[in-house]
Amino acid sequence: MILAAGRGERMRPLTDRVPKPLLPAGGRPLIAHLIEQLASAGYTDLVVNVSHLAELIESELGDGARYGARIAYSHEVQALETGGGIAYALPLLGTAPFVVVNSDIYSDFDFARLARAADALDPHRAGAHLVLVDNPPHHLQGDFNLEGGTVHADGAGPRLTFSGIGVYTPALFAGVERGSRRQLAALLRPVMAEGRVRGEHHRGLWLDVGTPQRLADVERVMAARKR
Repeated sequence: MILAAGRGERMRPLTDRVPKPLLPAGGRPLIAHLIEQLASAGYTDLVVNVSHLAELIESELGDGARYGARIAYSHEVQALETGGGIAYALPLLGTAPFVVVNSDIYSDFDFARLARAADALDPHRAGAHLVLVDNPPHHLQGDFNLEGGTVHADGAGPRLTFSGIGVYTPALFAGVERGSRRQLAALLRPVMAEGRVRGEHHRGLWLDVGTPQRLADVERVMAARKR
């Protein structure tokens, strides 16, 4: 699943007329790079949640065939935040653990690595596997601690930032009323307390494309990688 329903407030006025996932990076929509990465890693059945300017996203991506994928859309009348949006899309996601990725990141993470993480999760119990990264300058406090492959909300291990890449079991969202707003962290923290959230530290390229300045940073990185 690709999360693409957000309003992109920090990107305004760019996102007043163009949804953030469609902002150009390297001459193409940011989300197009992500879809191709996922498809090349074997994730060809994708769900994209949409809300703000949804029709533009659907018109651009279509059924996903041009990217080597099959796309289904989860329509939210109003964006339901991450946890609520995933819960709303459960009928499209099936009964096995699934990968979820923010549409506003640019990374060299190998998504194929997550197949093994998904296999290690019990689909009948609330659980997750999170990809964490070094804290960027705009988020030096980090989000979670990583200790021996287990993620804690407040542990003793290194404090790292959640990358927006994760694997989740459907059971994690079982208690969320469909159509309600819910933050993902609120669902994860109780499960972390039970030691059922695993994680890994990605030390490669990762950029959160949350502001016009960071979008410009992605453009520079893409240009440098082409040389």
